[in-house]
Amino acid sequence: MNKAELIEAIATRSKTTKAHTATMLDGLIEVVQKTLTDGNNVQLVGFGTFSVTERAGREGRNPATGKTMTIPAKKVVKFKPGKTLADAAAAKPTRAAKSKKAAKKK
Repeated sequence: MNKAELIEAIATRSKTTKAHTATMLDGLIEVVQKTLTDGNNVQLVGFGTFSVTERAGREGRNPATGKTMTIPAKKVVKFKPGKTLADAAAAKPTRAAKSKKAAKKK
């Protein structure tokens, strides 16, 4: 699902216009980005928690040349799903799982 499809789905469920829904979604994204930029977590109970963590620098290899290189440390955004979201995702098989089962039957 892309952003336009998400906006359409939310607008249909909330019985609002797509323009109003797009404005609200953009506002949500801006608030989440600002909060994470300020070093705080965003916790949506039942959905999950967005947080920023520091990833240490490490040694890696350039796949084209095979030479060793240093990958610098950086901050990364992490998402930890909440129990409700995790349970919902685990309860319904994905398309990939369905296609693997269909391939095994053939």
